Amino acid sequence: MSCLFGFDVGTKIVGVAVGNRLTGTARALAAVPVRDGQPDWQILDSLRREWLPTELVVGLPLDNDGKEQPMTRTARRFAERITERYGLPVAFADERMSSQEAARRFAAARAAGTRKRSDVKSIDAEAAAVILETHLAQC
Repeated sequence: MSCLFGFDVGTKIVGVAVGNRLTGTARALAAVPVRDGQPDWQILDSLRREWLPTELVVGLPLDNDGKEQPMTRTARRFAERITERYGLPVAFADERMSSQEAARRFAAARAAGTRKRSDVKSIDAEAAAVILETHLAQC
């Protein structure tokens, strides 16, 4: 099975999702805290050992015109770090609408009673799932 990880990189949390190239689906996996500019590598290492992804997809934050912005550099640095750490191929996916879609999904799940207000930190992981689904749809 071709398993992929998707990442929504932030300054406080990195959302992580897992996806499957065969089915073209993704799901939220974890919200990993970031401290002093570094994600909690122990959590990421543990997730990698558990899921054994073969490819990594990092959301690339662009402005409304499709141009790079300060957070784009943060995402690119994260991609460099995980490439060095895991030796896996890294692709980028446009993440411009991922946060809005993740918030919409969260609100729908709350309305359906499947999520609680306290689950709000999972929005970052849901955004990573949206990023990964975008990538899978374009492959």
